Amino acid sequence: MELLDQPCILLLNLPPSAMGGIDLLSFTTTPRFQGIKGIPPGFHFIFTSPTTALSVRHGAWFHVGEPSSPSSNFWIKKWDSSREELVSEDDQASILRWRANIGSIWKGLTPYRQSASGPSNEPQEGIEISKAWTDLTSYITPSLLARITGGPQDHWNLTSVSSASVDVDHIPGLTALESIIQTERELNFVPINLKQTWREGATGRERTNGARDRSWALDDLITRYCADQSELEILGELQFCFLMVLTLNNNSCLEQWKRILSLLCTCRGAVLQRPQLFVNLMTTISLQLKHAQEAEGGLFNLHEDDGELIRNLLRDFKRGLEQEDGSAKEKIVGAFGELEEFIRTEFGWELQHDFVRNGILELEDGERVEMDIGGDEEADELGEYAPMVVELTPEQVKNLDSDLSAKPSVPLHLRTGYATHPNEDEEDQSYDYDIEESDLENMDSRY
Repeated sequence: MELLDQPCILLLNLPPSAMGGIDLLSFTTTPRFQGIKGIPPGFHFIFTSPTTALSVRHGAWFHVGEPSSPSSNFWIKKWDSSREELVSEDDQASILRWRANIGSIWKGLTPYRQSASGPSNEPQEGIEISKAWTDLTSYITPSLLARITGGPQDHWNLTSVSSASVDVDHIPGLTALESIIQTERELNFVPINLKQTWREGATGRERTNGARDRSWALDDLITRYCADQSELEILGELQFCFLMVLTLNNNSCLEQWKRILSLLCTCRGAVLQRPQLFVNLMTTISLQLKHAQEAEGGLFNLHEDDGELIRNLLRDFKRGLEQEDGSAKEKIVGAFGELEEFIRTEFGWELQHDFVRNGILELEDGERVEMDIGGDEEADELGEYAPMVVELTPEQVKNLDSDLSAKPSVPLHLRTGYATHPNEDEEDQSYDYDIEESDLENMDSRY
């Protein structure tokens, strides 16, 4: 077989003992390291950093075609020490020179593998991890990479500090110089605004429904921002963001990953309108959670805030799914059941939202107390639906209701829109559910 029939990538001019990596494998380079050969077909991500410490990492996506593909399977990336970044070799004379001399360095190129022990010791493990990368990139496309990175074909590049404009203020430890660098590489994610998931100009019930069921927002994103209005591009962006957290520790990608999950898991109508999207979502989440703990620096902490976010989203999704009917529901229920079993086994998570409605709990000192858990009702009071109590000033009280002007302060329950007095009995605070719905639709303050 001709040498150049085997896809390879040269990674030149790296600093001594730099960190290098491809896909899910990272390593410390040696002076003899010049690149990687035998790369399988599909999308791949090469990345590097001047040191092995947690510092700014630079990387680039490229695509290897099938053996019968007429496209070139030879790439050259090099470290530009003056600009301190990974760049693509664009000088055609240099490219031709390296191609002509590939035989002299071929034996020194590192064979592609995804297992640190190497193909000779653990071949099956390397094959399995390589397949995992293929599955983790199954919805990534050239148009997606071009949109997000703005880079040219086969050098869709970004760094640890590349960011969407919405996330710039949230990047921890970003220096002034790095802020300038990242603005040159702004990530063009689909714009997800979880605080407004209804159409412009919507009022009343339409806004209320849009806040509770974000299907309209999902449809709008797919129509306006996804190539050929493909719903799978949303999953492709979810995959892109996840992998950039694993390899580059990119904080903006982590935030977008959370936004996409939050949007998808709070859709209701779209679940039955786009069943295959949500079946694929369940598989994608399961595969990503298998690899989430490989992220350095604790960016994916499934035992703290990130884990709580995912559990709450999946509980919310399950609750919504249970309330839906339709022929498409069965496939989604099956896929969700597999995900639920995986997270129960792997992380000990339970997604039941009503373990105990009421019962007696005996404490360590022998005292017995009655417990009451409301399940769905309590879940509805979380997040942006949580009630708030505010203290009104005498002037505000006077404006609210002249009959209450004698009171120094009156708590106002923002969920119901009702003012209550500290000494009122609970029975006097009851209200009709239809009145609550009407008030809720007309309260712009909630949004």
